[in-house]
Amino acid sequence: MTKKAAPEKKVRVTLVHSPIGYTDRTKRTVYALGLHRLHQTVEHMDTPVLRGMLAKVSHLIEIEEQVEK
Repeated sequence: MTKKAAPEKKVRVTLVHSPIGYTDRTKRTVYALGLHRLHQTVEHMDTPVLRGMLAKVSHLIEIEEQVEK
């Protein structure tokens, strides 16, 4: 018997506030997420590592969850 693979979850992340004035660590986390400009949106696979990064910069971003079929 084969198990059905769980649908892969994706997360859309949008930068809504500028990291100017925040610590260098915060700026590097935003950059590592692939966000370079305000209102830029990127998609990532939902992983525990990504969730930790999003939690650290949650005051600068908006998060939308999606489920792939």
